[in-house]
Amino acid sequence: MAAPPVTERGARAAPAVSRGSVPSRQQDANMAAAAGSAAGQAVEKQLKICGFKRNMDVLVLYLAGQGLRSIPGLSRFRRLRYLWINNNKIQDLTFLKKNYCLTELYLNNNELTDITGALKHLCSLQILLLHNNQLGKLGRTVKELKGITSLQTLNLFHNPLAQDQSYRLYVIYFLPSVQLLDRKFTQRERESALHFYDHKKSSVIHSIAFGKKVNIPLGYTVGSSRCSQLARRLVMPSGCEFENRTNKVPFENPEDAILVRAVTRSLMEFSCLDWNKVATCQERRLESKAEKPHEKLTVQFR
Repeated sequence: MAAPPVTERGARAAPAVSRGSVPSRQQDANMAAAAGSAAGQAVEKQLKICGFKRNMDVLVLYLAGQGLRSIPGLSRFRRLRYLWINNNKIQDLTFLKKNYCLTELYLNNNELTDITGALKHLCSLQILLLHNNQLGKLGRTVKELKGITSLQTLNLFHNPLAQDQSYRLYVIYFLPSVQLLDRKFTQRERESALHFYDHKKSSVIHSIAFGKKVNIPLGYTVGSSRCSQLARRLVMPSGCEFENRTNKVPFENPEDAILVRAVTRSLMEFSCLDWNKVATCQERRLESKAEKPHEKLTVQFR
């Protein structure tokens, strides 16, 4: 390989670089401008098709399947509620910073790798489709969506994060408002998620719901005087009753809550009567004799 030529002062000259070997900043800027121009034209085209004349009238915007790499800021559409930008090549969501009214957002089939800081302000969001992207951080993705308490439908399948073994239980537990995950959802999965991530709370809920009593190690029996005294000492704080579904455990030991529920729950009464021996209205009018009281079997349960 030939050495670089020597200059008059003895310094070797730097090898020449061809213009086509490294893209210039001007070329990058031109490409970004072209992408922004294409996205802007797509937005204006949709506004014309829908006949919107004022920004405040725009509630729906359809930009799907147009090969867009970026989208200009949509902050001028403050009342935008439904946005389709699926089947594009979107890599960031900075254009959604001020669209607080969005209720349905379709972002599937793009090139998203992270949504941190992009969606947590969308407090009205109910439907979010993010499948077929490149989201890899399960914890960061769920953390971003955790504050959206109105979210009911969520798709995350066909992302690297969905390969996590506990993916579904993790999402179901930490996003309790979600009713449909990846087009399916079962109550058994919610129970499994609670059992997996909060076993103590799960055991309390199951014990109370099905009326099971605690096996007290000191030999107490439910209904005994000593047990009743213990239940009276464990007074439940106001606002933490079982019936209001606050899911609060007011005792340090969950078994204390089970014991209180076991000895204080309401009585249930069941009665059985042989209706074949009961006279009809017509029979009572025809008979002059006083009707005898009928036999009735009554059973009470605590």
